[in-house]
Amino acid sequence: MPDTNSTSARDLIKDLGALLGEVIKDQHGDALFDAIESIRSESVREYRGQAPRGATDSLLDGLELDETLVFIHGFCVFSQLANLADDYVSRTQAVRQDPLALLNARPDLTLEHVSDVLAKMVIAPILTAHPTEVRRKSVLDREAAISDTLESRIDLVDGRDLRTERLRREIRLLWQTRVLRGERIEVADEIANVASVLGRSFLKEMPNLIRRLERRLGKELPGILRVGSWVGGDRDGNPFVNAQTLTHAVMSHATLLLGSFLEELHQLGSELSISTELTAVSPDLARLAEAGHDTSPHRADEPYRQAIRGIYARLAATYQAITKKPPSRPTDLDALAYQSPHELVADLEIVGASLRTHAAGDVADGRLARLVTGVKVFGFHFAQMELRQNSDVHERTIGELLAAAGIETNYASLTEEARIEILCAQWRSPRNLTTPYANYGAETLKELEVFWQAGAIRTAVGGEVLRRVIVSKTDSVSDLLEVGLLLKEGGLFALSPDPSPQIAIAPLFETIADLQASEAIMRTWLTLPEVARARAVTNPVQEVMIGYSDSNKDGGYLTANWEVRGAIGRLVALGKELGVTMRFFHGRGGSIGRGGGSSRDAIAALPAGSIESGLSVTEQGEVISSKYGHPDSARVSLETLIGASLEAAVHPIDQMQEEILHRIMPRLSDLAFKAYRSLVYDTPDFSRYFHQSTPLKEIVDLKIGSRPAARTASGRIEDLRAIPWVFSWSQARVNLPGWYGFGSAISSYQAESGTSAADELKALYQSSPYFANLVSNIEMVMAKANLDIARRYSELVDDQDMAKAIFARIEAEWHKTLEALKFVTGRVELVGNNPALARSISLRMPYLDPLNLLQIKLIQQLRAGPEEAQAETVKKGIQLTINGISAGLRNTG
Repeated sequence: MPDTNSTSARDLIKDLGALLGEVIKDQHGDALFDAIESIRSESVREYRGQAPRGATDSLLDGLELDETLVFIHGFCVFSQLANLADDYVSRTQAVRQDPLALLNARPDLTLEHVSDVLAKMVIAPILTAHPTEVRRKSVLDREAAISDTLESRIDLVDGRDLRTERLRREIRLLWQTRVLRGERIEVADEIANVASVLGRSFLKEMPNLIRRLERRLGKELPGILRVGSWVGGDRDGNPFVNAQTLTHAVMSHATLLLGSFLEELHQLGSELSISTELTAVSPDLARLAEAGHDTSPHRADEPYRQAIRGIYARLAATYQAITKKPPSRPTDLDALAYQSPHELVADLEIVGASLRTHAAGDVADGRLARLVTGVKVFGFHFAQMELRQNSDVHERTIGELLAAAGIETNYASLTEEARIEILCAQWRSPRNLTTPYANYGAETLKELEVFWQAGAIRTAVGGEVLRRVIVSKTDSVSDLLEVGLLLKEGGLFALSPDPSPQIAIAPLFETIADLQASEAIMRTWLTLPEVARARAVTNPVQEVMIGYSDSNKDGGYLTANWEVRGAIGRLVALGKELGVTMRFFHGRGGSIGRGGGSSRDAIAALPAGSIESGLSVTEQGEVISSKYGHPDSARVSLETLIGASLEAAVHPIDQMQEEILHRIMPRLSDLAFKAYRSLVYDTPDFSRYFHQSTPLKEIVDLKIGSRPAARTASGRIEDLRAIPWVFSWSQARVNLPGWYGFGSAISSYQAESGTSAADELKALYQSSPYFANLVSNIEMVMAKANLDIARRYSELVDDQDMAKAIFARIEAEWHKTLEALKFVTGRVELVGNNPALARSISLRMPYLDPLNLLQIKLIQQLRAGPEEAQAETVKKGIQLTINGISAGLRNTG
């Protein structure tokens, strides 16, 4: 095993693969290992053009069904190990990120100016449970153990490399850990997965980063970073999320956080052995010490320990009041619970002030300062929970409440103007809509219970625990007013000095039409007298969520990206016109087709003025593990978010570049939209083609998430969720949502514009961060696709005449897009400007292609109706290939 502190990813992958080979030999013998190795080497040769196309197929055909499963498992685990190696090398060899690096590059920027810019920002990764993470938590735990072993020192004893032995042992455990879930994952499992990441990475890395920034800038910035979660509160299309899951999520986070704070206090008490025989203390510290009621003669001269004892007792009482259970390390001192995190901070700062004024400032800046920052950042709740629901559900709920209250019997039939009038009147009214005498339906009761419970949680844990309600499918102002009334029913409404919701109401604009209408909707909303008065009282910032997933499914990648940018730009201008600060929440997925890609490049591509108050961004599926699963990765990810946001906020606006962009992109967007819609929505039987040429059904059966794959059982693409839409295309190696329409747009624009198009488009690629990022993302998804394998998937369709006609259109657009990329970038090779990515892709593809070929073969067997005894084994094989392909591609859904 080489020294992993200096090895390359390729070398480390090779060594981990060799250890995996030893494990496979031990369990399955040399013969099967040799067969697997032959297929591996032949696939590599075929990928490099050293073997004829199809050479791997015959070797795969020679495997028996049970051997096929071992082979698939082997390639799955290899891809997992390759990911761990890549991540480890990236962590250890990357130059430490400096979020304030701009200060060195821009002499015109001062510490004071940067401090002022950052002080206005709130930057928040929001963890969600969208089901693109196919790995079980047990598998994630095993991967974490391997990752931790890679971090350990080389340990040679009697000539034996103990670290290599530990790695072999951990790889064996991974190999023998069941990959597939036996039962569908439940919301409680998703909550546990998020809590695990919060505890492993965010708990220390977020406060540490904030303290680094504060020391550098000489200014407190406790509000710059927040972490949020949808898991347990996101009801949109998920019937299993309710008031109980919301409570469970909040209590899970609070239990983890407060338990950690108690442990830190215990350690701090052990650390602060300072004696009054050697130094004095402040009067405030003396009072805290007295409140600790410590009668031990051994600590009679140790006031800091006495003070910590009292603080610990109060926090232990807080723990019990919130979680309804005693802490793991109880105290014999009765004390009042803290009413807010501010009270705990005040006590801790008394300790710190005393230390600093009595020659122990460096002691105060250690564990104590980290704890203070942690309390300021996380409060008593840890992750801020968010509520999300579809506007249609809110509409039905309010309609039933209005009818039961005798106000309006047919709310659904009203015009938008009439709805606004009724809702504003109820907004102003001091009375609630609900009555104990009504017999509400199940859906209405479920919604009411969520808001009632949200009010109770906020009272118990603190106001910051619930910070906003997101309204999916917002297409009218009434969609937002309805939520205001539901907050009012939950006691989350202040009635004086003006009626105002105590939780932010954030619209989510998702489809192309909704993005285009967003400015008009928000203008009406922000200028409603009730809303304007409420905002002035409680929340001067208007938050808006922008959906990258459904807009892509609706209009294709290029159009969705342009409409997203256009909507943000128009809303920024609206905010400036009305004197309203706008903050945007970017609903990105892991895949390019759902807004994924480089965070730094994506932030740099945002319109001017859209980042000044910070941003939120969803982190979901396998992205959570890769970006935040390890503390070092989390640190780099958070540093990148801050650094990129700062750069975007202070970057000068290039008006000429913006003019060129707004002259060219609308036409490109229109052309791409027509090409995409023509294929996906206007082609007869395209939905049938999609369902049969991808493993959609098998993905749905994989039990990887609690949320149903579709909003209805119609089978229409419009009703399918964006995640399985993108996930299925990536498994079939088409990646269609990430590129289709770009080639037609560029070629048609060239034909219309003549010779000037070449110079314009190439100049735009060189000068515009937005256009460069768009093109770079298309390059990446094209590089991970494989048209030959995609053709094999099209052979799964029962109507081959239809399938060949549709695939011919996909193939034609593919070649147009390749030519367009070469034309715009001036490069022959895809991702030629990113050697590290190109090497990673070339290393992984030979391991993915056989998995795809076996997936096709097994799907054919399953659809042909195998014998009952084999059916479950075939299904298992398909599901294992889904895991393996996902691991190899990494950003799949």
